[in-house]
Order: sequence, then C-alpha cells, then structure tokens
Amino acid sequence: MKRSTHYNMSSHPFLIWSGLAFKTGEIMLASAQVIRHRVTRMALAGPTPNASDQREFSLMTGEKIAAAAESVQAMALSVFRLNQQLGVLAFKQFLTGAGATLSLASSSTAAQSAAQQARLARNTIANSADAMPRISTSVARLVQKGLKPVHARVRKNAKRLRRS
Repeated sequence: MKRSTHYNMSSHPFLIWSGLAFKTGEIMLASAQVIRHRVTRMALAGPTPNASDQREFSLMTGEKIAAAAESVQAMALSVFRLNQQLGVLAFKQFLTGAGATLSLASSSTAAQSAAQQARLARNTIANSADAMPRISTSVARLVQKGLKPVHARVRKNAKRLRRS
C-alpha cells in the first residue's frame, strides 16, 4: 500500500502545537498586564472604591465565568467529535487486523504464514504511524478551542485597560 508523505502544513502537529504555545504565551503576558493593572487599581481604591472601580471589580468575576463556560462548551463539542473520530479509527484498525488475522489463519504453508505475518506487522506499524499525527493534531485543536475564549477576553481586557 502506497503512503502519501505530503502534509498539509496547517495540520502539521508541530506547527499546531507551536501555535498553541505562542497563544499560551500571549495569554500569560496579557494576564500579567491585566492583573498588574487591577491589583494597582484595588490598592489605590482602598476600602471605598468609586463606581467605576466597582464596575471593573465586578466585571472580573463575570468575565471569568463566561470565558470558562465558553471554553468548556467548545471543548465538550470537540471531545464528542474526537471520540467519534477515534471510534471510526479503532473500527478501521479492527477490520484491518481481523482481515489480516483471517488471512494468516488461512495460510497453508509456513512461507505463506511468514509472509502474512510480515504484512500484518507492516500494516499495523503504518496505520499507527498515520494515526498518531492525526490524534496529536486533534488534541491540539481541542486545546486551541478551549483557549480561544480565554485568549480573546484576556487580550481584550489588556487592550481596554491600557487605555484607562
């Protein structure tokens, strides 16, 4: 069986995981800016914050809950799809293995049996080698979907608070 070695670069696991690391770094930097701004604001407001400070402080809780809810929802849908993909992949692997095992069992000579075993081993290794990048890419995309709402809110807050 001929295998294609052509990768779509937008689905290459290394590039996806690298992009995820970059986005996580952005979240960390923006979060540090937002935390610094808000802690300073809390310290300056003291025990009697004004109306603007109170709005900002109450916004902190609501936005975290909303981002977490969106993140969980996006990841839950992705996990559902990923489970379907893994189920299909497992079933294909099962069918391939069952066919090869039946072929192995029907061998009438030791040479046929050895050839069937070699083919079974090659197909198993090739199928696993093809599956791993797809699984890694799917997991990285799942994490990206979970981080997307957090990333959007943190960047939006950092930008908004830089202006104030």
